[in-house]
Amino acid sequence: MGEGGRLHASACLPAGRGEGLENLCYNSGMKLALGQINPTVGDLKWNAAQMIELIAEAKKEKVDLVIFPELATTGYPPEDLLLKPQFIADNLAVLKEIAKAATGIAVYVGYVDKKGEKLFNAGAFLVDGKIKAVYHKMNLPNYAVFDEKRYFTAGTKPVVVNYQGWKIGLGICEDIWVDKTPYRNKADLIININASPYHLGKASEREKVLSAKAKASKSYVTYVNMVGGQDELVFDGGSMVIDQKGKLIAACEQYQEELLIIDIENNRMENQWMDEALEIYGALVLGTRDYIEKNGFGGVVVGLSGGIDSALTLAIAVDALGKEKVHAIFMPSEYTVEQSRADAKKVAENLGVEFAEIPISEVFTRYLETLIPHFMGRPADCTEENLQARIRGNYLMALSNKFGWLVLTTGNKSEMSTGYCTLYGDMAGGFAVLKDVPKTTVYELVKWRNQQGEVVPRSIIDRPPTAELRPNQTDQDTLPPYDILDGIMKAYVEDNKSTNEIVKQGFDAAIVKKVVAMIDRSEYKRRQAPPGPRISRRAFGKDWRPPITNHY
Repeated sequence: MGEGGRLHASACLPAGRGEGLENLCYNSGMKLALGQINPTVGDLKWNAAQMIELIAEAKKEKVDLVIFPELATTGYPPEDLLLKPQFIADNLAVLKEIAKAATGIAVYVGYVDKKGEKLFNAGAFLVDGKIKAVYHKMNLPNYAVFDEKRYFTAGTKPVVVNYQGWKIGLGICEDIWVDKTPYRNKADLIININASPYHLGKASEREKVLSAKAKASKSYVTYVNMVGGQDELVFDGGSMVIDQKGKLIAACEQYQEELLIIDIENNRMENQWMDEALEIYGALVLGTRDYIEKNGFGGVVVGLSGGIDSALTLAIAVDALGKEKVHAIFMPSEYTVEQSRADAKKVAENLGVEFAEIPISEVFTRYLETLIPHFMGRPADCTEENLQARIRGNYLMALSNKFGWLVLTTGNKSEMSTGYCTLYGDMAGGFAVLKDVPKTTVYELVKWRNQQGEVVPRSIIDRPPTAELRPNQTDQDTLPPYDILDGIMKAYVEDNKSTNEIVKQGFDAAIVKKVVAMIDRSEYKRRQAPPGPRISRRAFGKDWRPPITNHY
């Protein structure tokens, strides 16, 4: 236990849905319960049942106020479900069920409110089975992955609730990030409920913002975030309480569902957020697990090549789902060297995963023979290379159809950015685990994962990356070294730097122009790629939406 009786999880791997809830209790003073839950978008009854169960647990511990995340009734983001009138009505119905459970306790919960034809991202303060107050989110984010102005009307008034001698200011997510502090000297406690997506370093960023707001308002600040994966987004939890001096006094684990019960006036703790590799790996595991389980797939299949990307993808899949639900397929061609087979088999053995081999050479030969009359007089090029990738994609999709396994693609962000990938080949699948993970970060994650128990052989780590689609091929035949490529990609994609600005950072002008051209030219491919978990400030998908037809 840390200072203040704080329990720390020993592993980064998130528990399954509805599992792993910890109850941490303290004595005296006003008791708060932070309900860091994993709702599922659209599963209104299940979301409500989860909250009602935790309200009952909080009552047993004589909690005064239990707090749940932003839009906890609907899950986040509900997107165009909000355009369905019945969905709004059903959300209001489950709010009434939650209110019925709020007897002898107060509850603050996020839901969708409706006034006339207007919808509001709202929070309900429930006491003794009734709605005591309603707050409408005043600051609607409409940047990066957020699109709230498409659906909601902004609230106009701060709300302060008097409860058990405390003046409690109500807020929702973006409200705490804006410069204006509406509750300065007006509230003893500010409650901010959130659906705050993860990117690297987000937890420490939140703490800094909350600390500044607590000191400015001279209030305790309680920040309750949801946890879980929703399509490309990962919500990492990390709910916390800050005192009036800006000191962190309580925090939930990242990536874990948790009911954290604290005495707001008498709790103290020291918290250290996860290191970078652990934080990223936890996000990938949680995002993969929730995408597979919430969408009802019985298992996954991975094309295991003997390379580092597929090895890491397989490890994440096993840590997310368990080895019984993960299947590895090795698909050699005439260009596949024996080391690739040995390395792929070793990774599967290390993880305890079912391993099968399906050669592609014979089918590839027949493809070429069929195309001879049409390719007459033309030399071999990337066409023949892409045929091999597409044969492998067909095999994996056949297994997916037959057994109900979702295909996990293995391409990384460096490849996706430059188009070093094959449509309907290695891009064919249902979920792209490494879609937002640069190649250099792949190596860092493998190093970290091997420290937990060796999974990836040294021979894979030391070997130059290769697609093995022609003799003696390496990635650097086509791409700059990955440390250079990833630096340029980050500057262009995540930091929005111009070509000239990137060159001024010290990169070679010719290489910068080449990489930027490859990124721009490959947008049509990325539009057809499967979703994957977002770990950076700007991921391909919701964050990155340039026009495909584009001459700028």
